[in-house]
Amino acid sequence: MRTGSVQRSTKETSIAVELDLDGTGVYEIATGIGFLDHMLEQLSRHSLIDLKVKAEGDLHIDQHHTTEDSGIAIGEAFSQALGTRKGITRYGTAYAPMDETLTRVAVDISGRPYLVWKTEFSQPRLGDMDAELFEHWFHSFAGSAGITLHCETLYGRNNHHIVESAFKALARALRQAVEIDPRKADSIPSTKGVLGGAAGGA
Repeated sequence: MRTGSVQRSTKETSIAVELDLDGTGVYEIATGIGFLDHMLEQLSRHSLIDLKVKAEGDLHIDQHHTTEDSGIAIGEAFSQALGTRKGITRYGTAYAPMDETLTRVAVDISGRPYLVWKTEFSQPRLGDMDAELFEHWFHSFAGSAGITLHCETLYGRNNHHIVESAFKALARALRQAVEIDPRKADSIPSTKGVLGGAAGGA
């Protein structure tokens, strides 16, 4: 089974994550940040990755640490669940339209973490969440998951639609990338023969 479980505790946050790559999109999310909960629910539902997240953080200061550390913990669980990466499709691309908005996400489970973020917001907050923290979550997730992640909103006006289409596009791209390729189920999709960790891949 391709599952991951992470317990991450610092002086700023305490986060528990359980993840199943071969799930059905069942989720149980409680970060203390309502809008982030909503986005992580979308991530789970549309990727078919079962996801449990329980986070307690220093929200009396701000939302930064809880957002960052949840991205790190989910990324660590994702990487753990992938194991050797044997048989995965590795690449995934998805477009997610939401009314007037269209966002494109492309991922490479490469072992080389990198984020390209071309998504902007016209207001400082969405619900109870600072808009600038969405990029930070994507950066934290990509870094700890060991993936190259490109996110670009091609057009859109409504800020809620923009961020939700980004998470949905990420979900669909991840769903594609983690699928087992039946023609190469016994091999790692890299000429180096390894993906993940310091070795990276090509």
